[in-house]
Amino acid sequence: MNMKLYKISILMAGAAMLTTACNDIDEQLPEGHYLHSDQVTETNLALPERMQASFAGVFNIMAKPYAGYPTSTRADDFGFVMAALSLDLEGADAFGGNNNYNWFSTASEYSNRNPNYANPFIRYKVPYTQIGLANEFIASMPEGSEDSTVINNIAQCRVLRAFDYMALAPYFQFGYATAAEQPCVPLLKDGVDFTDNPRATVKEVYEYVIQELTEAIEQFDKAGIKRTNRAYVDANVAYGLRARANLAIGKYAEAAADAEKAAKGFTPASMEDVSKPAFCDIAAEKNWIWGINVSKALVEGKEYSTSSSWISAFSGDGYAAATDNVPHINILLYNKIPDSDVRKGWWLNKDRQSPNWAKVTWVDPKDPNLKATGNEIADFETSDGGKIKFDAYTSIKFGMKSGVGSTVNDNDWPLMRVEEMILIQAEGLAKSGDEAKARQILESFVRTYRDPEYNASIHGLSLADEIWLQRRVELWCEGFFMSDAKRLGKPIVRFHGEGTTNFPEAWQFNVAADNAYLNMRFPTTEMNNNRGIVDNSGGTQPIKGENPSLRDGVTD
Repeated sequence: MNMKLYKISILMAGAAMLTTACNDIDEQLPEGHYLHSDQVTETNLALPERMQASFAGVFNIMAKPYAGYPTSTRADDFGFVMAALSLDLEGADAFGGNNNYNWFSTASEYSNRNPNYANPFIRYKVPYTQIGLANEFIASMPEGSEDSTVINNIAQCRVLRAFDYMALAPYFQFGYATAAEQPCVPLLKDGVDFTDNPRATVKEVYEYVIQELTEAIEQFDKAGIKRTNRAYVDANVAYGLRARANLAIGKYAEAAADAEKAAKGFTPASMEDVSKPAFCDIAAEKNWIWGINVSKALVEGKEYSTSSSWISAFSGDGYAAATDNVPHINILLYNKIPDSDVRKGWWLNKDRQSPNWAKVTWVDPKDPNLKATGNEIADFETSDGGKIKFDAYTSIKFGMKSGVGSTVNDNDWPLMRVEEMILIQAEGLAKSGDEAKARQILESFVRTYRDPEYNASIHGLSLADEIWLQRRVELWCEGFFMSDAKRLGKPIVRFHGEGTTNFPEAWQFNVAADNAYLNMRFPTTEMNNNRGIVDNSGGTQPIKGENPSLRDGVTD
């Protein structure tokens, strides 16, 4: 591979990052020269620890603060977690404050279709940066190597590339069922002229994704290496991603089979596990198949550019808890959750209470005599302004790894949980003709781990819509809403008319499933560097009060 050519593109979204990323393969020497691919291969062969450092560098971007703008310090710039939050805030079930402190208001109002805005640029750049790093690592490995470590590392890079394309594909085009032959995103393959690289079709992107994952699974089997850290990937993760891909393209039986394999060896979090703020510590949460392990060193001095700062209600030095921007749940969804379901406590109720924080205590950082426990926390305000009063329906789903009120925003992040795989298995079976088994799997999961009184007919929905409801509750604010809505051909329904939602008034609108404005626009930088791109167009930005009669089949 020609490294110099590789660097002039941002498919190329990662070009600037490739020269600054920790453990980048193009290692700069003191004299200002670079190691190129043949030299890197020689170095990796001679120094196995250098190979592992290069390999670790491929993963470094996952939740790295300032990954999109490495020369700036944006509070909304923290890798894939930032994209997950953006995508759920574009949807119907979650929102932050409509105030001057919300860096993610662009997602809620859909102004992030502006190609010059930072939000879409970061979301585009981070996946392509990781793809570029994975490509460089694979290119630096000796071709045909029989070394098990080399084989395993290449397999992991393949999985990451597949994950990256799936982090892009659903947002640049409609779902596979209606848009398989429509242009999606460019593929960064060897030999491509990155300055003239047209968009691959949706079908081509998913074919590439499934091919990568299938080959990775074979390589994992050949290498025979067991991972010791769930921040890295293995065959379980590859099966899980292939389950997502098969679900997206309508291969439902295959999706169910892959999800079952992905879940092997993992057990859902118990009712006790999720009856308190959690979802923040990969070491403690054994139900995570894959996650981002955030170190204190990674976030030191970058308090506001982290998932903890924006998603957890319990950060003592975070953006959201101090500015009324902790995500809230839409009451359209909240009211569908039975009181017997432990997950209802993931949010404060209309009286700003929850049983799930009964044993949580927040101590003022300047005066240990000032503290609040349980429902008292809703009104508790710290003397340093790090926490203000919480509104009704504020999320307390996400805890704080370093402790309630901690100023260390080092929360880990779930990229794949076994609960998701169980729901994919249920959906895959339901849509491939085995509704009886699908219902049994769904009811067994929810009754055992979330709501002992549950049955799949409780809401009077079709089984398919009931499964989507369970996905919306279980995976809330983990980045799945928009990809689900688009693959299912569902409208974005935030309100049913006046007085039916707690969404900020300016963002009370519904979006038709075929509105072309749902498709992201390409960043100006990419358009300037890649003349093969033809941008998305059409549709209109939603406005307050639009489409009040739309319904999604779940919150009707």
